[in-house]
Amino acid sequence: MVGWDPSGYDRHMDVSILDVHLDLGAGRRGTDMGPSAMHVAGLVPCLQHLGHRVVDVFSVRPRSAESLLPGDPQARFLDEIVEVCATIADRVEFALENGRFPLVLGGDHAQAVGTIGGMSRFYRKAGKRVGVLWVDAHTDMNTPDTSPSGNIHGMPLAALLGYGSPALLDIFGGEPALDPRDVVIFGARDVDSTEIPLVKEAGIRVYTMSEIDSRSTSECVREAFSRTSYATVGTHLSFDLDGVDPEVAPGVGTPVPGGLSLRESHLLCEQASASGKLLGMEMVELNPTLDTANKTGRLAVWLIQSALGKTIL
Repeated sequence: MVGWDPSGYDRHMDVSILDVHLDLGAGRRGTDMGPSAMHVAGLVPCLQHLGHRVVDVFSVRPRSAESLLPGDPQARFLDEIVEVCATIADRVEFALENGRFPLVLGGDHAQAVGTIGGMSRFYRKAGKRVGVLWVDAHTDMNTPDTSPSGNIHGMPLAALLGYGSPALLDIFGGEPALDPRDVVIFGARDVDSTEIPLVKEAGIRVYTMSEIDSRSTSECVREAFSRTSYATVGTHLSFDLDGVDPEVAPGVGTPVPGGLSLRESHLLCEQASASGKLLGMEMVELNPTLDTANKTGRLAVWLIQSALGKTIL
């Protein structure tokens, strides 16, 4: 077992980038172009400027919705999404086996089943747990039985905790990929009534925007990373761009007013770097068809830089 050594960023990293061209899990088309928008915004040169080495860039391209039938209306495009997530899990596990930092670009948030599933599989071999900081306006804790839309991008966190479609759970061995004690949702402000019972039953720590506003972002961020790293090997940062206020990040399919500000988003990512325990990162739900002159694509690259060591001084 090799693995990425999350011991801080006083040295340069070998980075494996995985471009996930997926929009089958979302209610609106277009997130399949998200990785390309981040590359157009200069992601690779920016990482190289920080001193990191981009070892490889691998693309996962599912078949398009036009060539597929949605299947079960309560879990639309499930078979294709399972296939994509299985590929992602294998690639993430391969990157970790070779001591590389996995950076996964999306794509809708359904892909997290593959990203975190592969990470969990890898560290489970050493008897270690993975912490997850899930930045999102939503909790993504629906299942096929509770989802009002059938869109799987609203179900990945439930699946990773062991609830929902058995086909998704099989990607990481059938048992839960995550322990709810190691998971924090940050920035929630739009939760379906159908998923609230499972959020409460699972016991995940949820920082709503109301709590963040009343207690201060810095204090909540500090607590969040403390929780996700306390009993784990480190923290994976799963960053849904709709966690950011749509005034700052307009290029998302499910915008919700009142999200994280530009500086709050950078603070969170800077703290991820400063923690010295960042295992991997994914940036999801960028929809260039809804963006303005790639504003959200550039933001995504800035946030990735902050998480991977860029500082003001």
